[in-house]
Amino acid sequence: MDERPHFRNGRFHNRYSSETHGALQALKWLPEFLTLKLPRIEFPVLRSDVERLKANRVESTLTWIGHSTFLIQCGGLNLVTDPHLSRRASPFSSLGPLRMTPPAMDFVDFPRLDLALISHNHYDHLDEATVRRLAHEHPGLHFLVPRGLAKWFRHRGMFHVTELDWWQETSVHGAKIAAVPVQHFSGRGPHDRNATLWCGFVVEIGARRIFFAGDTGYSKDFTDIAARYAPFDLALLPIGAYEPRWFMRPVHVDPAEAVQIHRDLQSRLSVAMHWGTFQLTAEVADEPPRQLATALAEQGLPASEFVVFRHGETRIF
Repeated sequence: MDERPHFRNGRFHNRYSSETHGALQALKWLPEFLTLKLPRIEFPVLRSDVERLKANRVESTLTWIGHSTFLIQCGGLNLVTDPHLSRRASPFSSLGPLRMTPPAMDFVDFPRLDLALISHNHYDHLDEATVRRLAHEHPGLHFLVPRGLAKWFRHRGMFHVTELDWWQETSVHGAKIAAVPVQHFSGRGPHDRNATLWCGFVVEIGARRIFFAGDTGYSKDFTDIAARYAPFDLALLPIGAYEPRWFMRPVHVDPAEAVQIHRDLQSRLSVAMHWGTFQLTAEVADEPPRQLATALAEQGLPASEFVVFRHGETRIF
């Protein structure tokens, strides 16, 4: 018998949310979404200094590849978050969200990868084609996944995988990694909603502490995380896919809520993600950075604390 309070009747549950985000709400919103006339925004993509990244063993760098995919280099390790390099975030090759911005790195551009963080199994965060190829081309790559998801990887021949429940910790390649609760849901089809867990990750490499949020709505989870792990040197936080709020609030923060997470976590530097790559919701694609700037000003924080990368941008942190 499983006595974990967030797992009941064969399904996982958020710790604090009582709001509803499900099939009935999706059906209510679908007609509006299908009739949206949003402008197509083209974002510039920088060419990363691939040779420098491949040779790097000393500097701590962060490269935004797009959506929730970052390359993190720290302590001689190379780590990728929610890797997604495919054209669509979908189980179908000709249906579903299509990239508006190509990935800033191709498979051949990556340095030797050591760790991959998979926050949950939605198609814009877990892309089968991408993880299969990365596992093949980087034999030492170890996947860290939330509870219940290791079976999916092993069924596809990827055996370097460790699954974690909320608050569980492990050490891989010298990095200490904890899965932490965030407010979201999981599912890749009509019958598996919340059958596997979702999570954020805390990564400690040497003296550096990094937070990767994955996908999340705002909740008390972040003050709970802070009580155990704050302060953070770096936090990777979503700012997009938040409209309409009546539908998205339980599962996706807006920029103002992302700023509150930055403050809750006592992050020295936060970097925006989950925007400008796939058109998933009703806001215009270039709105999230503008709203982030407004939220920072309203909360009296300098723009240098919570920054927006260009696709392909690399910075030392």
